[in-house]
Amino acid sequence: MHKTDLIEKIAEATGATKTTTSEIVNAVFDTITATLKKGESVIILGFGGFSVANLKARKGRDLQTGKEIKIPARKAPKFKPSANLKDLIRGKKKKK
Repeated sequence: MHKTDLIEKIAEATGATKTTTSEIVNAVFDTITATLKKGESVIILGFGGFSVANLKARKGRDLQTGKEIKIPARKAPKFKPSANLKDLIRGKKKKK
C-alpha cells in the first residue's frame, strides 16, 4: 500500500475529503519525523513504537573490489510493533 492508497482508505472510512485526509496524514508523518530528529521516541499504544537507534562505526567490505571499508557511526529509525499488532497479524484473537 502506498501513501495515496492509505489516504484514500482513511478518507473512505471517515467520510472526510481526500485533501483534508492528506493534510492530516502528512501532519502525522511530519510530527513523527520531527520527534525522531530530536532523538525522542513516539509510542502509539496498540500499534508500536518508533525510536532512533545509534549504530556504531564498523568495518565492512566493498562488494565490487572486496576491499575492507570503514562504515561510519550513524543514526537510523527503528520500529518495534506492539504485542497487540503482532497478535492481530498472526491471526491470534485479541485478549479481553
